[in-house]
Amino acid sequence: MLNRTQWILFVACAIALWLILGSIVREEKPPRQAFRQRLVAVGDLHGDIRNTKAVLRMAKLIDEHDKWVGGTDILVQTGDNIDRGTYALDIYRLMAQLRDPIRDAGGQLYTILGNHEYMDAIGDWRYVSKADIAHWGGPKQRLHDLSLDGWLGQEWLANYTTTQRVHLAPFKGAPSLSFTHGSLRPSYPHLLPYPDRINELGASLLKRGLTPPMAPPHPPNPYRGLPEGTTPAEASVYDGEGPLWWRGLADVPDEKTVCAWAAELQEKLGVRRIIGGHTPDFERIVDRCGGDVIIIDTGISYAYGGVLSALEIIYTLTPVDGVGELSADGAHIFREGDRYVEREEVYAVYQRGKKKIAVVEQQITI
Repeated sequence: MLNRTQWILFVACAIALWLILGSIVREEKPPRQAFRQRLVAVGDLHGDIRNTKAVLRMAKLIDEHDKWVGGTDILVQTGDNIDRGTYALDIYRLMAQLRDPIRDAGGQLYTILGNHEYMDAIGDWRYVSKADIAHWGGPKQRLHDLSLDGWLGQEWLANYTTTQRVHLAPFKGAPSLSFTHGSLRPSYPHLLPYPDRINELGASLLKRGLTPPMAPPHPPNPYRGLPEGTTPAEASVYDGEGPLWWRGLADVPDEKTVCAWAAELQEKLGVRRIIGGHTPDFERIVDRCGGDVIIIDTGISYAYGGVLSALEIIYTLTPVDGVGELSADGAHIFREGDRYVEREEVYAVYQRGKKKIAVVEQQITI
């Protein structure tokens, strides 16, 4: 028989053992799993390979040896890598060299064509510097590389688009963003189905421009305009109110008008934000309508002397109930009906640091 003191000691030890075992079990439970996706978008680069690399390093996407270190990050570049500066050739080579390593790491690379890519394709070389032509190896070599038979012409047709929808997570109904070089106009007649129709027309127009014999460069030759046989629908891509040239979301001063356009685009396209370049602000990334519209051209090239910048979006999902489920490779499995706390953080990134544009948090059901 145990006396009273022994009983007290026995009970105390049992309670202590239960607490210890409970603590061990709790510690052995897997941590809450959250989905995380980081996206970085970079605006017009205009032939400046040095600043291109500086921005990608600033955004922690490449190392000092130009190797991809961004893991599963998404990189979007919104066009106008060519003209004004000297080293457009090197920028395109860098993007081409990064494409496979990004894919192999589980990341994504989206490269978009700007009005200047199309200008060069149709023979409008007014903004091509003599230094660029010399660096390229002369006008004949440059023209050949841009053609349907050249490596860059083939790269443009295979891996570049006129606009792009980018999803922030791999589940049905995940939020998406629209990226275009210029501004998308809500009344643009070929807006839908998005992005397929615009990209179809853009690729067709581009192929016409790149098909030999290409238009002789202007200057010194006369400007021929759009390629022979261009349809009205194809011409609308290059029109002043088309997605390559229009600046309405960036330079129309009335905020109510711009926000009304943004709301219309969000509804029509099914996107959360409309992002573009083309209209530079040499001091900052411009956000309008609470970040629904973001213009990321800051004149990065030495030809402009603007600030180095990148847009950063960090998207996370934290399960509300339980810990979620992981696949064999550690990827998060999304199941219909699961509830998450969705958080989207949007920042402008500069050499001096980051500036918050928007932070949105809400509970969603997959």
